[in-house]
Formats: sequence, structure tokens, C-alpha cells
Amino acid sequence: SESFCKIDGYLPHERNWVEHRNTKNIKKAVVSTQSTGIISLILLCTCLTVLVKTLQSLLLGRMARTLKKHINSDLPYPFGWLTGYCFILVGVGMTVLVQSSSVFTSSITPLVGMGVISIDRMFPLTLGSNIGTTATAVLAALAATGDKRRTTIQVAICHLLFNIFGIAVFYPVPFMRKIPINFAKTLGNTTANYRWFAVVYLVVMFLILPLTLIAMSFSLPLLYTFIALILTIGLLITVLNLLQKHANDKLPEKLRTWKFLPLPLRSLEPYDSIFFCWKKKVEGEYRGCENETRMETAEM
Repeated sequence: SESFCKIDGYLPHERNWVEHRNTKNIKKAVVSTQSTGIISLILLCTCLTVLVKTLQSLLLGRMARTLKKHINSDLPYPFGWLTGYCFILVGVGMTVLVQSSSVFTSSITPLVGMGVISIDRMFPLTLGSNIGTTATAVLAALAATGDKRRTTIQVAICHLLFNIFGIAVFYPVPFMRKIPINFAKTLGNTTANYRWFAVVYLVVMFLILPLTLIAMSFSLPLLYTFIALILTIGLLITVLNLLQKHANDKLPEKLRTWKFLPLPLRSLEPYDSIFFCWKKKVEGEYRGCENETRMETAEM
């Protein structure tokens, strides 16, 4: 009988039709999700650009001086040490209000470039935004129902505690605060001298390096060897930099500077010349095409 031929309540030809329909619906949902994601990303970048340009035009003159005076000042003695923690709370509150750490940090970043906010003051604001952005996950977890609520709340709390413990490691100890701040200043100065460095840094740190680690994770000995090699090289560079700065006269003459290394390993100048020549070539071709277009238009 037909009842013995049914699978999951469907006859074979009905089951094939249902699977085909579900496959088409899934493909449509994937395409719709991708399109929505691309449109959302474009809108986000556009809104952030407009927001940054608006802030730059508004915070000029007297307004900039007033903000600089009040934001970069500390609390009265003996509560000056609490200033940073108060700005962490400000970062938390502002990020919770806008529901996006990207919007908040993108809004205050140009203020640092304008000199309105110092990097030392932006550091606690950024830390606070990292905590504030977890509010979205907590609210989403509370909206879950049934047996899934417990798991979603655990994941949201893990996200919150991860950021809190990260702040507890780097901020309370003054010496630890200098590590990310000095690193940010170094990257900023490097980008100011070599504009292409920012793009290369983003591609390497957020694309190439993660993909490399994921590929190496299939062979744990290779992954551990790679991580140990990177940590060893970083430790040697840090130690030698400290010795060159504080005990240069006690080092061998060859190690007192980095000139013993080939130029591509101690300077970005060779790479900058490559980018500069490529940029000059592209601009030259563009100008040549533009001149040809003008000549053709004049002849017509």
C-alpha cells in the first residue's frame, strides 16, 4: 500500500518535489541575505563618513577649545586617578545608547586627529565601548525562549566577561596602559609617513594571518612551531630595543643599531619606493589618457 512507501509522510515523487522546493527557498534566502548584508555595509560606511565629516565641520574654533579643555582634564585631587574609570563608564553609556561600538569609536577617532581628544583619554573611552557593545548580545540573549535561553545567556556573559577581564589586565596597572597606547602611536606615525601601510596592516592582520593560522591548525605541531617562532622573534626584538635604549654602551658595537640587518628588514623605505613608483605610473597613465581625451575633444 501507499502507506508503506511513504517517507516522512511523503510519497517518493512528493518528497523529491518538497526537497526541490526547499532547496530553491534556501538559495533565495542566501541570495537575499547576501544582498541585505552588502546594502547594510554600504549604508553603514556612508553614514559613518557623513557623521565624521559633520563632526569635523562642527567641532571647530571655540567649540573645539572648550571640549579639549574639559575632556582632557582630570578630576580634582585626590580623585584624579578615577578619571580614566569615569571615562570608561562614559564609553559604556554612549555605546549602549547608540548600540554600536563602531559608530562611537568612529565618531571620536577624528576628534583625536583634530587634537580635541588626546590618545590617553580615548583609550578608556574605547575600553568602555568594548563593554557597552556587549549589551546588544545580552539583550538578544534575554529575548531567547525555551531551553535555548540558558545557552544564549551563557554566551553573552562570556562575551561580557572576556572584555571586562581584558580591561582588568591592561588598564589598572599604569605600566600596562602604555603598551597599547605606545603601539597605537607607533602605528599612527608609521601610517602618517607611509599611507599604504594602513591598508597592508589591515589585510595582513585581519585576512592573511587568520587564514594562515586556520590552515596551520590542521597540523598542531606546525601551528605551535609557527606561534613559538613569532613569539621568539618578538621577544628578541623587544629585548634588543630596550637594551639599545637603556644600555647601548654595554652592547657590542654591531648590535647598537639595527644597521646590521638588510634594509628591507629594518625599514619601510624600499617598499615605499615600490608603492610610490606604482602610484606614479598609474597617475601618469591616467593623466596621459586624460590629455588624449582633451586633444580628441578639441579636434572635434
